[in-house]
Amino acid sequence: MATHSRHDTGARRRPAAVIVGMMGAGKTRLGKEMSQMLGIGFADADQQIEDAIGMSIPKYFARHGEAAFREVERRTVAETLGSFDGIYALGGGAPMTPAVREALHDYAEHGGRVIYLLADPSEAMERARRGGGRPMLDGDADARWMALYEQRDPVYRQVANVIVRTHGMTPKAAARKMIEMTNEGIVHVDGAGIEPYDVRIGEGALNHLPDVLGAGPVRVALIHTQSVQRHSDRARAILRKAGYEVSDIVIPDAEAGKTVQVADGIWQRLGNEGFTRSDAIVGLGGGACTDLAGFVAATWMRGIRYVNCPTSLLAMVDASTGGKTGVNTPQGKNLVGSFYTPAGVLADLRTLTSLPNDIFIEGLGEVAKSGFIRDPEILTILEDHADELRAFDGEAFLDSPLKPVVAELIERTVRVKAHHVRADLKEAGLREFLNYGHTFGHAIEQLEHFRWRHGNAVAVGMVYAAELSNLTGHLDRPTVEYTYDLLDRLGLPTSWNGAGFDEVLALMHRDKKARGNTLRFVGLEEIGRPFHLDDPDPQTVREAFERVRQQA
Repeated sequence: MATHSRHDTGARRRPAAVIVGMMGAGKTRLGKEMSQMLGIGFADADQQIEDAIGMSIPKYFARHGEAAFREVERRTVAETLGSFDGIYALGGGAPMTPAVREALHDYAEHGGRVIYLLADPSEAMERARRGGGRPMLDGDADARWMALYEQRDPVYRQVANVIVRTHGMTPKAAARKMIEMTNEGIVHVDGAGIEPYDVRIGEGALNHLPDVLGAGPVRVALIHTQSVQRHSDRARAILRKAGYEVSDIVIPDAEAGKTVQVADGIWQRLGNEGFTRSDAIVGLGGGACTDLAGFVAATWMRGIRYVNCPTSLLAMVDASTGGKTGVNTPQGKNLVGSFYTPAGVLADLRTLTSLPNDIFIEGLGEVAKSGFIRDPEILTILEDHADELRAFDGEAFLDSPLKPVVAELIERTVRVKAHHVRADLKEAGLREFLNYGHTFGHAIEQLEHFRWRHGNAVAVGMVYAAELSNLTGHLDRPTVEYTYDLLDRLGLPTSWNGAGFDEVLALMHRDKKARGNTLRFVGLEEIGRPFHLDDPDPQTVREAFERVRQQA
């Protein structure tokens, strides 16, 4: 089970997971199941307290009152959060104490997983009645339970970063689901003009759909392509089980689905089916699908809630995060669109099992880009695992040693994107560095009529940008050669000879970074140090093109 260790470099011991929830939710039973499956320890806060005070909690309540009990509870929880590395179940009222909430927040900030165990109220009330010994339920137990639930549910949601619904599940199945949902990378995205959201990366991330959508929507439009039908079937089942009315909308695959005509057809569906401003959209598919779904969400009734569920490596690391939505036109790619951030991004590693090898490899182009502009550790991981990545087999992926490698690459790449988006949502400055390799790459896509995949085009675009940076005196030759070598080892293209220079130049002038008649590129001074290269000498622009073409 991957926990907080990757991001928490201190020596302090912390729980693998902390479970919160209402009385009768099954925190102790399921926590024990989790600990047994993982082979780690289990601790129950209420049992710890009874051992410490030498009497039952009801007796302590009766003798000393709730305030005294909460103080004992606070000390116990604080000590355990800093000294125990197993599964830790808290009493139902513990998170209501401000100091406990603060301690849980600190734990989560350091990569910990706080699980809100959301049980069916009737099931939980029945278990709470059977268990007895609960002073907070004295009197009309069911009425008291519901009153406490109304008070506590918002607080549980505030402190938790994982919400697990267990209605109708056996204890073992529920524990497996809890393990699955906590074994995730979480990247928080916030910043000026951004309503904060999380990108969740892991096997089973789609299970978070109901909690990201929330209770507001009645209708949900599930926009997907035919090629991801088995994943959309799963998403649809999750949504319907949570009570949403689901409209299934299938669009053409890849760039063919990213047009104004396709968007117009969806707008008509939404209108005919009575979608209101409180309803929502889920985009499930590759980057083109999530771009389109976000654009529809941004424009329907001037903006409704949407969730991105990327199913390709490229979409997970690029298109689904950052709030760029849009469609293509005959004149260029992404020329019509909007900056509109999702309510959340769910990158479920299970969806990669249906990904063909060549589509997986093209996604590595965007991964490598993030290494070149910000995180050199990404390049090290790519070097160390180039052969395994190039041989990617979706059917064997989830049970292979490659799974944690890919999960870390996705998380690191998303963190690079979040860094740039946080500082510059609308691409006025820093965010433009994410377009390293894209000026030339977008021209290739256009001239190839989108037969070239985006990640492949960006790979050649990075070679072009490296050559241009070298020709202008900014980048040393060994780094240019390293670019060729790494991309080639990953199975990505490093050259292109599909059109003449004048055709390419005309399209680069239409690039969204261009200003008037001034060409603008993102260049590289060294790995991790991108820069804006404005209006380079026309002969140098041509010479970089010739170098890339000569390799073909």
